[in-house]
Amino acid sequence: MSQQSPDRSTASPPARPDASMSLLNNVMDHSLDDGYAEASARRRADGSAGLPRTLKSKLGLAAGLVVAALVVTLGAAEARISAPVVAKEREELIDRIDAETRAADTLESDVEELRSDVSERQRKALEQHGGDQGQLVALLAGATPVEGPGVKLIVDDAKDTDQGGGGPRESTGFADTGRVRDRDMQRVVNGLWESGAEAIAINGQRLTALSAIRAAGDAILVDNRPLVPPYTVLAVGDGKKLVIAFQDSADGQYLQALKESFDIRTSISDQAEVRLPAAPSLIVRTAEPKAAGSGAADTGKGTS
Repeated sequence: MSQQSPDRSTASPPARPDASMSLLNNVMDHSLDDGYAEASARRRADGSAGLPRTLKSKLGLAAGLVVAALVVTLGAAEARISAPVVAKEREELIDRIDAETRAADTLESDVEELRSDVSERQRKALEQHGGDQGQLVALLAGATPVEGPGVKLIVDDAKDTDQGGGGPRESTGFADTGRVRDRDMQRVVNGLWESGAEAIAINGQRLTALSAIRAAGDAILVDNRPLVPPYTVLAVGDGKKLVIAFQDSADGQYLQALKESFDIRTSISDQAEVRLPAAPSLIVRTAEPKAAGSGAADTGKGTS
């Protein structure tokens, strides 16, 4: 009976656990490029690697470190010395600003007091020298507060109004921006005067026969005082008649056209009682006839 010969072949060695990571192994084993390794070996061979070995090189390095430390130290010392000086100058500047602000406030208060005193003297002069019509003269000049029946007219920009300029109203009297202009308020005030108003105020600013309504940039000025929308116009007079007369006037129709065409918001209503303050400042002018034979006398005109 033949015997089966045993298998004499040797078994293959077991696979390495990291056999599947040959790329990573190669990177780990050769992390430094060969060129860098050769350059480092050359520096070590000729003694140029690491810190300088000669005395001259060591002294130069030490001198550079000393200079750098000296510069840093001087900079820190200078900053420390100048800090109190800068703080002192800042405090002095703040004190000067506060002092100038207080001085300006004091001057403004003095100006207001003088303006009030001058206005009071002007009112008294109008009442004293007006004779039997002293109260009427003071009323027409805006020298006294007024209260009585009247109308309340509100004029405001259109909603979502573009603040930029331009458009037809820049040259024709209308605007496509929906903003109220100074000339609009001029026509409103003139229309109220023409309709029979006895006294008028805009946003609490009393108007007189010499009041000026003009523009300064995007602002509307009344006697050099800026106003902001909405513009509330109060007028003393027969309320119902004044409303009807104004709406039928050319200026009332002009305001209605602004409302319909450019969405400017307006409302007018008669009031049982409105209160108007006195004008903050008065400008008094008189007219006197010239002597006979002068040109002014011949034409019947006076001088102002």
